[in-house]
Amino acid sequence: MTVNAAALPESLVESELFGYEAGSFTGADRKGRAGKFEQADKGTIFLDEIGDMPLEVQSKLLRVLQDRIIERVGGEKPKRVDFRMVSATNRDLEAFIEQDRFRLDLFYRISPVVIHMPTL
Repeated sequence: MTVNAAALPESLVESELFGYEAGSFTGADRKGRAGKFEQADKGTIFLDEIGDMPLEVQSKLLRVLQDRIIERVGGEKPKRVDFRMVSATNRDLEAFIEQDRFRLDLFYRISPVVIHMPTL
């Protein structure tokens, strides 16, 4: 499952990543919808441009990475998910951390292995 974090509108990030239950908001699918993490269950999710993700979403992402539990928008039952996550960014996350634009605790969660690529 591939997600371009920079392309997700802030108003839709939560429903795209975590899914939603039927009738949870106007225009929602009548059956509800599984989010990207739920779709990646037992597989791998690639979060591209993670450095452009809003701070509010970073805290929710951190919670999913720590607990491996998601809850759909409008849902009442948490669901356990099992996935591997790979992320990429062209941003200097360490500089973003100093500027309070990226969470330090999330950085530690996503960076056990870092591969630096030279610019093309």
